[in-house]
Formats: sequence, structure tokens, C-alpha cells
Amino acid sequence: MFRTALRTVLAHKARLLMTVLAVLLGVAFVSGTLVFTNTISDAFQKSSAKGFDQVDVAIRPKSAADEGDTVGKTSKLTRPLLDKAARVPGAASAIGVINGFTAVADKDGKLIGGGFESQGGNYWGDKDPRYPLTAGHAPRGAGEVALDAGTAERAGYRVGDTVRLSVDGPVLKPVLTGVFTTDDGNVAAGGSLALFDTATAQKLFHSVGSYDEIDVRAAPGTSQTALRAALGTVVPKDVASTTTGQRLADDQAEQISASMSGMKTGLLVFAGIALFVGTFIIANTFTMLVAQRTKELALLRAVGASRRQVTRSVLIEAFVVGAVAAVAGLVAGIGIGAGMRSLMGAFGATVPDGPLVVSPGTVATALLVGVLITMLAAWLPGRRAAKIPPVAAMSSVHAQATTKSLVLRNTIGALFAAAGVAVVMAATRMDGSDGQVPMGFGAVLLIIGVFVLTPLLSRPLIAAAAPVLRVFGISGKLARQNSVRNPRRTAATASALMIGLTLITGMTVMAGSLQKSIDKMAGSAISADYVVSMANGNALSPDVEKKLSGVGSVTDVSPLRTAPSRVDRETEYLTGVNGAAIGKLTDLTVKDGSFRVGGPRVVVDADTAASHHWKAGSAFRVSYEDGRSQNLTVSGVYEGNELIQGIILDNATLAPHQSRVSDTQVMVKTAGGASDAAKNRLEKALGDNPAIMVQDKQDLSDSIARMFTLMLNMLYGLLAMAVIVAVLGVINTLAMSVFERSQEIGMLRAIGLDRKGVKRMVRLESLVISLFGGVLGIGLGVFFGWAAGELLGSRMATYELVLPWGRMAVFLLLAAAVGVLAALWPARRAARLNTLTAIKSE
Repeated sequence: MFRTALRTVLAHKARLLMTVLAVLLGVAFVSGTLVFTNTISDAFQKSSAKGFDQVDVAIRPKSAADEGDTVGKTSKLTRPLLDKAARVPGAASAIGVINGFTAVADKDGKLIGGGFESQGGNYWGDKDPRYPLTAGHAPRGAGEVALDAGTAERAGYRVGDTVRLSVDGPVLKPVLTGVFTTDDGNVAAGGSLALFDTATAQKLFHSVGSYDEIDVRAAPGTSQTALRAALGTVVPKDVASTTTGQRLADDQAEQISASMSGMKTGLLVFAGIALFVGTFIIANTFTMLVAQRTKELALLRAVGASRRQVTRSVLIEAFVVGAVAAVAGLVAGIGIGAGMRSLMGAFGATVPDGPLVVSPGTVATALLVGVLITMLAAWLPGRRAAKIPPVAAMSSVHAQATTKSLVLRNTIGALFAAAGVAVVMAATRMDGSDGQVPMGFGAVLLIIGVFVLTPLLSRPLIAAAAPVLRVFGISGKLARQNSVRNPRRTAATASALMIGLTLITGMTVMAGSLQKSIDKMAGSAISADYVVSMANGNALSPDVEKKLSGVGSVTDVSPLRTAPSRVDRETEYLTGVNGAAIGKLTDLTVKDGSFRVGGPRVVVDADTAASHHWKAGSAFRVSYEDGRSQNLTVSGVYEGNELIQGIILDNATLAPHQSRVSDTQVMVKTAGGASDAAKNRLEKALGDNPAIMVQDKQDLSDSIARMFTLMLNMLYGLLAMAVIVAVLGVINTLAMSVFERSQEIGMLRAIGLDRKGVKRMVRLESLVISLFGGVLGIGLGVFFGWAAGELLGSRMATYELVLPWGRMAVFLLLAAAVGVLAALWPARRAARLNTLTAIKSE
């Protein structure tokens, strides 16, 4: 039986080609993802480990957050503590470290690197061992700065040039005095690093007289563990903690692995979708192969082969196909992993140097996935083949499914679909995250139900296309009849395309609806003409508000500040505003009382008020982050949203309790409203700072649209693999269908149907099947998009369903294009069949 199975694979290698390609693509996606993420993770881990070469023990301040309390002071690391650490037996030196955000602009005023990787810090003394100088000298005052070599080269700066940069406010213009090299992981990944002398860095990063970290080097012969133990005698445990450099490197490696795991999981989900779609092709292929070889299998049964041996022979064929596809997919996946790494560089994302990582786990996963998926998909066709009695198989009595089996299938499908709809509908009435798991479960049930019911649905839906197909004469009529001749085969082919379009349509509906609701939220909640914020989301300096207030056309300004607090033993975040101006800059619906903010008077959103049982006139006591408390009074309750919510109080009340005053954003209203001239005046007041965004409502809307467009394009690209696999399925089904209908096609040619008519028949059949899958996919996608929107709507008052009719039309055209393209080779093959040879074939 083993030799028979191998001979069968070799005899049908052309028919198994599409199955091999489908599995190959899925395995390539999986192995490519693993190679890419392992390579990137390994490169970042090795790069970050180099950054700790100069650190044997790090001393870090303790904060209230370390004890699980979000409200409270953070301890300070002072110079006396640094001096004590440097004098500990076994310590060679100690360096005070200061870190913060610093955006560097090139000579054209454009931000260098991603905003999140733009870092600043201090250069220790005249010769910092962490940052060897390659040109110039160390920065020695407020007007001097040093840059890493990569940033200086990208920006075109040389020693002596004036550098434009920003920490958290208006532009600074120090002179570049030094260029250095570094093993810092962020710099290796394409970020920038600007260093100031220690006193300047402390002032810029709000750490006057203190450090963010103290790094201690061990003397020769002293281990990191011994040095840490020695430091424990001079470092107060309630002030700071000590960690070895090796531990820091290990923790950093774990963080990198954790950050990469999200990307890996996301990519593997899409790879799984492609493989799932591929199972339809595999099952369809083996079902058709078994159907075409029923007499052969019956003969094997007649000469003594058992049912188990017949099933085993089909599984051996599947094993061979899966193994070949898995090996080829692994090789292709390694190429994909290398290509994705190169592609990151093309998009400006720098990755540290390192080898391509192909781990044993990646190889094993690729081989197991390819073989197991193929064998599992082929098991049911093999089992069906083994159950056919030899006599029935020889006479082809088994060819049509019995009425009993069809009724059973349709009943099971209806039950699954009804249960899925019921669970999804129930989930839409749940609150927020509580409904996510039930909705996912209901979606799976519904997809299974629709897949099982697809043979039943194919007849009425394809019959609806009959008036259009009549235009094509006899070819159209034959195409319609061929499409419904074997509903199960049509269903399996269409379902592969259906799943891809379901996901694409559902995500498109959700993204369009979310974009519209966020636009509506921003427009209805904010009356300000402009919102000013840092490009990377960091905090703004209070100097920004002062600069903007001095612009002649500005009538109202309010910074927004956030700070943690304790209310009724619960953590509540306070939002500080300019109480006199906030009413003119927002348009929030007041449900109770009035929108008056000032002194002890505050306003709270409806959800917060309900959780604490507050109403207008209620009083409560708040504990600030500095430990002091105050009685506040609720003057009004407003309807909150995703942009503005929580307890709002006057900045004059909040600021005295903050250890560091900074703003998340600043809202501005101008005399003449939003205009290009007004925007230019605001930007010039901030020194045309590339790190600060000045956005009007249209800018906010456009940024939201860009974000959703980017997200959708990425998802479309990832789901394209599933669509490509579905195309292979259509090609495979048509090619094998043409083979088994060779005699019929020969008879049609003999009675007058020309080659063009045969081609047209096959193309129309492919078009009908693809459009059938497209209609089902788009319909399910709209339903799932609506259901997910209903779930989101419970937490977003401005949510409304938006159906992207234009895009859905494009998706339907895409399905049609899939049908036309997939039919090119099978149609050509059918038209080229020799009439007499085809008639004589079995």
C-alpha cells in the first residue's frame, strides 16, 4: 500500500501542484514570521546587552509605584549618595545618569528618527567611558551639545554647527561640540541621542540636584554580585534599589522578547488564517482525487485491502505532499524573513546588525505544520473512500450524496448558524470587554454553520445569476449547471474566498465606523481652534502655554495636565485646566449642575460621578501625589468621552501638589478662527519646532484617517496571503473538474461547441463560484462589523455604523477578478482538449 500511495502521488503530481502551493504559502508565512521575529529579537538583545557593558551595578530610585501605589513621591538619587557609592570597597567609579526626551531636527527642520527613539542624556565629565568621542570635545555648558555619530551623519551636522533640538517646549539652538559612538540599543535601531553636560541635563530634564540612575563600575577582580552586596551597606533600602548589570541585560532581553511576541502572535494569526483557507483546498483536492479513483480503490478492496489500509494510503499521499510543501515552505520562509528585515530598512526602520536566526524550533514548527495540516485535511476524504463498498464503487452508485446525509448536513449547519447568530446578538448587549469572548465564539459558530450550509445556499444564490448568464447563450447555461452540479465542491471552493473577504470586509466596516465616530467626538467635544501637543505624545513644558498666550490673535488658552490622586481609597486621575477658559474651549454636555471650574470647585464625568454616587453639590476629599489632602466640591456632572473625562479642576489648585508641572496638550482659540495665517503664527511662536504639532480639527481628522488607512493597508497586505491561497483553490478545482469532465467536454465539442464557447463556459463557471464566495464573505463581514460596532457603541457614545459601499463594491470586483484570473489556465486547457481523445476517456 505504501508503494501504491507513492505511485499515486507521482501519477497525479500535476493535480497536486496547487495543494502543494497552498500548503507551501502557509508554511512560508509561518516560518518567515518566526525567522523574522527571532532575527530582530536576537539583534536587539545583543545590541542592548552591549549597552550594559559599562554597568556592573545600577542604583535606581524607589517610587510609590514600586509598592503598588500610583500616588506618592519618587525618591531622589543625590550627589552625596553617588560619592558614597564611588568609595565602596570594590568600586572603580560611579557615574550619575540622567535621561529624557530630546528631539533633533536636521538642517531642513525635519525630525530625525522616530519621535519615540529620540533620547537625551548627560555626558559625564570630560571623558565619559560610555560614549567615546570621535570628534570634538565634551559639552561644557548650556549652549553646547554632543550627538551620536549616526544622527550627526544623517542630519549633516559637523562640529561647530548650530543644532536645532527640543526637549519639551520651544526650540533650543546649542552648538555641536562633540560626536561620539555608542552601543545604545535605541541608537542602533535608528534613534537619536543628544548629550548635554550634567548640570544642563538636570535642568532640562527637571532633575536639578539629582540623577535618574547611578551606574557603578567594579574594580578588577570584583564580581557584580560582590559589588552589589557592598553597595547594599551604603544605599538606604527605602530610597533606592541595586541591580547588577547582568540582571539589567537579562531584563532588557525579556522586555524585547515580550515586545516582539505581540508582533509574532499577530503575524502567526494571519498565517493561521492562510493555512485554514488552505485546508479547504487540500480537502477539496483529495475529495476529487478519491472520486476520480473510486474504481481503482474498489479494485484494491476487492483484492484484499482493508478499509484501514485504504485510509492509510490516502494519508500517506497527504504525508508526502505535506512534507514536500513543508520543506519548500521552510526555504521560502527563510527568504521571506530575510526580505522582511531588508524591507524594514527600506521604510527607514534601522535594525541592529546580526545574523539571520533559523532556530531548530522554527524548522520543527514548519515541518509539523505542513505535514499535520495536510494529513488532517485529507483524513475525511480518505475515510469516506474507505467506507465505499467495492461493488458500489465499481458501478459509481456512491457518486451522489444520499437524501439522509444532505438533511443531516443542513440540520447541523442550521443549528450552528442559529447558535452563532444568537451568541453574537447576545454579546452585542453586553458591556465592553465582557462581550469580546462570547462574540468571538459566536462568530466561529456562525462561520462553521455557513460553511456547512454553503451547498444548500449555492443553488438559490447561483440561480439568481441565471438572467445574466443567459446573455452568454449556451456557455452561460452550461456554466450555471456545472456550478450547482456538485454543491459540496462549489461550497468548498467558494468558502476559501469567503473567509478572506469576511475578515477584510468586517475590518473595513469597523475601521470606517470608528474613524467617523472619533471625528464626530473630536468635533463635538472641542471648541478650540487648535490643539498643541508633542509629536510623540510626551509631555509639554509649561513654557509652551506662555509662548502661545503671548501671540496677539490668541483669545483663550488652556493646558491639560494629568495627575494621580486617591479618592475613597481608589486611584483617580485628575485633569488640570485653565478654569477661566476651559468652558470656551470645550463643548461638553452638562447633565447636572453647571460647568464651573475654579478653587475647590470641580466638574466630573457621569461615569466617575456614578461610581462615587456624586451629584452637583457633593463634596469629597482628595489626596494628591505630594501626600496632602483637600476638600473639593462637584459643581457639575458632564457627559465624558474618550478625549475628555474624569475629574477636571483648575491648574491653580492642582499645580502646587505636583512634583513636576507638565502639560499633555494645550488648547488654543484665536480671534479669527482657524486659518493658515493663525497656524503659522502659533508655529513661529514655538520656533517652528518639528517635535510639536499644531493641529486644527481638520488636521486631527486627517491624522485619524491616516492612522486607520495605515492599519487597514497592513491588514489587507497580511490577508492577501489568504486570498492568494483561495485563488489557488479556484484554479485547482476548475483544473480537476476539467479533467474529470473531459469526456463531456469532448461531446460538447463534437456537437458544435467551439473552443471559444468552452473557454467561456469554464470562465463563467469560475466567475459564478467566485462571486458566490464574495457575496457570502461580504455579507458575513458586514454582519460581524455591525456586531463589533454595537459592542464598541456601549463605550463610545458617538459610534455609528458606516457601510463603505465603495470599498465593498471593490471587494466584489476583486472576487470577480479572482474568478476570471483563476480560470485562465483551466479554460485554455479545456479548449485544447483533443475531441476524439476526450470522448474516449473515462
